[in-house]
Amino acid sequence: MKDLFDDSTPAIDAAVTERVAQLRALLTRYNREYYELDEPSVPDAEYDRLFRELQQLEHDYPSLLSATSPTQKVGGKALDAFQSVRHETPMLSLDNALTDDDFTAFSKRIAERLDRQDAIEFCCEPKLDGAAVSLLYVNGALTQAATRGDGQVGEDITANVKTIRNIPLQLEGDFPQRLEVRGEVFMPIQAFEQYNERAAAKGEKTFANPRNAAAGSLRQLDSRITAQRPLHFYAYNMGVVSDEVALADTHFGRLEQLQQWGLPISDEIKVVQGVQQCFAYHQDILQRRAQLRYEIDGIVIKVNDLALQQDLGFVSRAPRWAIAWKFPAQEELTVIRDVDFQVGRTGAITPVARLEPVAVGGVIVANATLHNADEIERLDVRIGDTVIIRRAGDVIPQVVQVVLERRPSDARLIEFPQQCPVCESHVERVAGEAVTRCTGGLICAAQRREAIKHFASRKAMDIDGLGEKLIELLIERDWIKSPADLYRLHARELAFLPRMGEKSAQNIVTAIQASKETTLPRFLYALGIREVGEATAANLAQHFGSLEAIATAELDALQEVSDVGAVVANHIYQFFREPHNQQVVDELVSLGIQWPALTPPSAATSTLAGQTYVLTGTLSEMTRDEAKQALQAKGAKVTGSVSAKTTAVIAGDNAGSKLTKAEQLGIPILSEAELLDLLQDS
Repeated sequence: MKDLFDDSTPAIDAAVTERVAQLRALLTRYNREYYELDEPSVPDAEYDRLFRELQQLEHDYPSLLSATSPTQKVGGKALDAFQSVRHETPMLSLDNALTDDDFTAFSKRIAERLDRQDAIEFCCEPKLDGAAVSLLYVNGALTQAATRGDGQVGEDITANVKTIRNIPLQLEGDFPQRLEVRGEVFMPIQAFEQYNERAAAKGEKTFANPRNAAAGSLRQLDSRITAQRPLHFYAYNMGVVSDEVALADTHFGRLEQLQQWGLPISDEIKVVQGVQQCFAYHQDILQRRAQLRYEIDGIVIKVNDLALQQDLGFVSRAPRWAIAWKFPAQEELTVIRDVDFQVGRTGAITPVARLEPVAVGGVIVANATLHNADEIERLDVRIGDTVIIRRAGDVIPQVVQVVLERRPSDARLIEFPQQCPVCESHVERVAGEAVTRCTGGLICAAQRREAIKHFASRKAMDIDGLGEKLIELLIERDWIKSPADLYRLHARELAFLPRMGEKSAQNIVTAIQASKETTLPRFLYALGIREVGEATAANLAQHFGSLEAIATAELDALQEVSDVGAVVANHIYQFFREPHNQQVVDELVSLGIQWPALTPPSAATSTLAGQTYVLTGTLSEMTRDEAKQALQAKGAKVTGSVSAKTTAVIAGDNAGSKLTKAEQLGIPILSEAELLDLLQDS
């Protein structure tokens, strides 16, 4: 029997060693495809399976574990503090060009110093808005990473940098024995937004911009935290390099060498001839700035020939052969003069800050969104505050930070309205939700188009021919202000509308009048009460039996209905307590909308009472709506999601995720034939 305390490494055969090498090569390749090329060749599940296999082999055979293995790209033990790192050659900053004239002056200085009349070759690249780092590779292995710091001394962030997925731990090919790589760590825009959303949902700190997110992530004392941040890296230069490998004699050539050794570079880098092509590159990137997946604050232009760089030399703090041509700032300071509240098409009420006008990103900005009450509280923003506003591309400007030390003594708190600023209906904010909404869905002018479009839709009142364009035209002419006004329209009026003859007008009016004969579930669904879908409307009608009973029900009574929890019950309660809504409902009934009285199901017909079914896939003998109605007629409940309380799932052709979940939960699955037998037997 093996000694329980024997931790000796088991014998390693050639097959194990070969498999470990194969897995590392595959995972390194997949990392590069996913993070650098954006062209993954395998799904995430396959990557995870291979990753776990390599982890297990390295656990079983500790002598095979390597610091350059892809499995070592996870955070380790938290550090107590950062050590200082002195750069072997300084990490200098660049001089800035803020205008076209600034760049023209830079190019003239170069031409004069080099005594050149011909077009000079430049290498142009985006100026990434992140955190500069230095990576040191010895014999191809990443041994040290440091921040720029003051240019002379930075901080050792090796453990954190090793967690960045597109930074290789081991170089490829014919690389120098000693190589320093300089580049930028950044957080892609989409990843930044998703990270902030998750952090806000958890009540954690959010970042004002991707640059702060990248810099803050690199300076975490616990590299496990950095490992959870979606950081990326692009190389932009070499520092110290040993001389046993021949190096290219141009800047772009050396970037290509870095790429060959496994280091990522931006695909926007371009070699151009002369000053005019630099202007063209600047204009092209500026126009596409909002479409790039990462943030930039300008472009960097470098003399491409390294011998010419040597001739040009340096000034005290920057090279003469390069310049950062900055774009208009996307963040600026300004003052909030007032706050208005706008109502969206779904009733969401959004606070909008009225600002002291300021130029941001080349555009004069006078308004910025404050999103919602939670965001106002998080920022602690007040009227009169000096704030940082941010505008990225075509995104609506937003307030990202308050400059508290500039807060005036008369700064005023921002108070949300208790009534809709458009229709004066009551406003509602459900516990756990950030958005405040107007409850006057049927009467609110801001919500009118969506409310009427939903009211006329096929599963609601099913008004044939009343499309979105016609609804918009009727609203534009102020002919309809609520769904009730549809039933007051006359064919002779409609006939004068563009592209609408007498016959078409009469068809529309006929369809509107025909819709008066409906069912209570359809009418309830047509009212557009938040989160009341077809199934919930049917359950409400079946439970209460009449519109009056639903409209006057208290919250506790509403929650007795299947599928109606506290949130939905509150939506229903608030809807019918809003006088404007009740007025429109009363008008609709008085204009002739009616439905057959509901007959309470008898014991003879309620043979499926207490049972819950889910329909999925395509049925051949009947539609899913017909199947739902047939089940409900027998007293069953039909829901849209599978849970442990589901009696059975009825699966037609091309059934999807609901069938999969039913199989996972062990829920009985019935075919269409079995459904027909069930309905016949019951």
